[in-house]
Amino acid sequence: MDTEAQPTERDRSLPPAGPENTSGTAGPEGRSRSALVSRLTRWLPGGRITLTLLLCLLFPLALNAFVARPFQIPSGSMEHGLRVGDRVLVNKVAYRFGTGPQRGDVIVFDGTGYFGDADYVKRVVGVGGDHVVCCDGEGRLRVNGRSVDESGFLFPGDSPSTVSFDVVVPDGRLFVLGDHRSDSSDSRDHLGSPGGGMIPVDSVIGRVDGIVWPFGRATRLHRPDAYARVPDPATNAAEGTHG
Repeated sequence: MDTEAQPTERDRSLPPAGPENTSGTAGPEGRSRSALVSRLTRWLPGGRITLTLLLCLLFPLALNAFVARPFQIPSGSMEHGLRVGDRVLVNKVAYRFGTGPQRGDVIVFDGTGYFGDADYVKRVVGVGGDHVVCCDGEGRLRVNGRSVDESGFLFPGDSPSTVSFDVVVPDGRLFVLGDHRSDSSDSRDHLGSPGGGMIPVDSVIGRVDGIVWPFGRATRLHRPDAYARVPDPATNAAEGTHG
């Protein structure tokens, strides 16, 4: 007796086998987003294409306003590291969630009322409470009694300063210098101005994190080690000002 199962005609009343139909199963949040997109595309001329173009436009604008912005180097005051025409990326959130600017950072700041009605790029040499002096017996800057070797970033042939100064940086202020000292208008040139040539931390736009153009010069900027051994003002006061 032939016991092999005989094929039977497929019941055509049943739905075909296949992936489960998930239409209509999205959660309320998904349906709400979909409805919002649908309303926007109906309202905008051009529909989804216009909406996509608007999003592509708004994203870099939001990035520029809140996170980072490009900045073109306007002068030779930061050579040889930053040259005229270089485009750098300014990190606008670098100091929002932690410590403020640190010695050695390259920053962009609004100089209105202090340097001039423009944005400037300089290196932070002293922060609030620091005692900055030029110069020691070897012609180097001294910060909190510690001599600083700036040869790694100072413009070749420049001295740390041809102007003598002896300042204590007020809290909430910064003492800034250009790396090309002989071609830089910085805190030294405004010692007799309001604020004593020291800019408010609140005027800082952000930290320069790297060169993005020209492509051949693209690189990340790092805080130099020259200031790593500088003691904090409180430590300096407790231990004396011995180099």
